[in-house]
Amino acid sequence: MTTKSPVIITAAICGAEVFKTDSPYVPYTADELAQEAAACVESGASIIHLHVRKEDGTPSQDRDLFDKAIKAIRSRVGPVAIIQVSTGGAVGMGVEERCQPLELKPDMATLTTGTVNFGNDVFLNDQASIEAILSKIQANNVTPEIEVFDTGMVDTSLRMVRKGLLSTPLHYDFVMGVPGGMGASPERLDFVRSLIPEDCTWTVAGIGRHELPLAQKAIADGGHVRVGLEDNIYIRKGELAEGSSALVREVVQYAQQAGRPVASPSEARKLLGLPPKAQA
Repeated sequence: MTTKSPVIITAAICGAEVFKTDSPYVPYTADELAQEAAACVESGASIIHLHVRKEDGTPSQDRDLFDKAIKAIRSRVGPVAIIQVSTGGAVGMGVEERCQPLELKPDMATLTTGTVNFGNDVFLNDQASIEAILSKIQANNVTPEIEVFDTGMVDTSLRMVRKGLLSTPLHYDFVMGVPGGMGASPERLDFVRSLIPEDCTWTVAGIGRHELPLAQKAIADGGHVRVGLEDNIYIRKGELAEGSSALVREVVQYAQQAGRPVASPSEARKLLGLPPKAQA
């Protein structure tokens, strides 16, 4: 990656930790998710990072809910935009529950390579769980994104490469600012990205007030960016973002100011080594 290569924007449109009581713009239903996904792709996102909810907003990894959401999203954005499902789900879910959406064979899925304190909870990913999730990712021919909440998770991924469980190039997402995980600062981003092999790609997801400043740094440093209501509900201090698409548009402006083009879904597929798909 270079400071002039296209920047891939991921939109994390709902997550599992924010609710309509936090922001009325958080989507729950398949139709709401599809509407927000379409607005994000239209605004410049190439990847939709997807969680699903029950009608009352309860986080779920139910296969049928994912199936409805993915079909609704595809009907709005077509086949080229990249759908990336979460295998993290919500804290406390077991491996089998977390892996349900993999049966739908999405383009990508997250793989968290370690356990981390997550606020007052623990996001548990022991080695056996990591390998079980990876096995299901690979069985369904899905491309993993290595989700990194602390620097040791990079080391774990590289040990798995040496053992032949993973192969490079990998795509990493550095999630920075979760209480209990690595802090969100330019210096920490410099350090964690220095740990990955040169042929790998990376994106950054800053939590809360760190989201947009880290997006600017990633763009300046040749990386990629994840934004969305999963990670941050504000466009400015005290001002709610009117959907994840508003945050995507902010990142597009940063890219334009830095002289970096924004990757189309087709370009993102090429950069990430995903199979090309023709627009219907």
